[in-house]
Amino acid sequence: MTELDVRTAPPAEELDESRESLKEGDRWNKLLDRLNDLSITKHFDAYVDVPWDDPAFALDPTDPRWELDPEMDPLGATQWYLDLPQQDRARLGCELVASKMKIGLVFENILKRGLLEFAMTLPNRSPEFRYAYHEVIEEAQHSLMFQEFVNRTGYDAPGLRKLDMVTTRRIVALGRRFPQLFFLFVLGGEDPIDYVQRRELRSNREKHPLLERIMRIHVTEEARHLSFARHYLKRTVPTLSLWHRARLAIGAPVILGSMAKLMLEPSKDLVERYQIPTEVIDEAYTNNPEYHRETVASLGKVRKLCVELGLVRWPFTIIWRRLGLDPKTA
Repeated sequence: MTELDVRTAPPAEELDESRESLKEGDRWNKLLDRLNDLSITKHFDAYVDVPWDDPAFALDPTDPRWELDPEMDPLGATQWYLDLPQQDRARLGCELVASKMKIGLVFENILKRGLLEFAMTLPNRSPEFRYAYHEVIEEAQHSLMFQEFVNRTGYDAPGLRKLDMVTTRRIVALGRRFPQLFFLFVLGGEDPIDYVQRRELRSNREKHPLLERIMRIHVTEEARHLSFARHYLKRTVPTLSLWHRARLAIGAPVILGSMAKLMLEPSKDLVERYQIPTEVIDEAYTNNPEYHRETVASLGKVRKLCVELGLVRWPFTIIWRRLGLDPKTA
């Protein structure tokens, strides 16, 4: 089993190279070399590095450790949730994790297909090609982990709705046609979950060992994926036309807002399955200022990147404010 020596993986920005010591092209190639090396020396296998059959890792959906932590999910602080029988509280918490993993699996399916489209645009001897395939392999292992977890809960988590699935083909095509917008979508899906999982791993609350192991593997490898996406955008967005940068500036808050909601809130299926009242959803999420602040915080790194790239400027700042994603108004 590959060792995870640290409490959490280093944030993606810690994989960066010194700006003063290297020229732009050298920094990029140096970063790719490091990411490729880490994909060889610090990678994981879904069925080797997760001890699925260890009795200590057995998944019982009624285990109290699945109950929602109100500091991590505001639904756990509502009186409606607290009034549920203990086994129902645990099962809902477990199935909420499974639902998010299934959505994450669908997202990673889109990501892998888009990366393959992106890789096919690269010329021979392109250093990005090798990294793109490393990431595809790692994301496939994540998908195996997520699906195995879902299977063991007994909950038939549906993932995305059919209408949402139809639109995924357009996102996949961006990997070939407009990779900058594709990698912005990648950050929109990965950053909120990375933020939440790091918070969870830093907390002192007792965690189920199976979930903890999966999260540690995920944040370790996602640090590389996030680093590549950020640096690719830093390298290529300044070369785009004004029209393409305007498309990015419009798309950024829309993509980030919708992806954060998808990743952080209960799915429609779970709301219906547990008959969670609308007023409880409003209390926990829609009308909860603290939840909105945490949502904005989960997008903090990618929003900062958008500022650096000149994508957060008037009149596009109006979209950020309207969607509640401006930290000044959150």
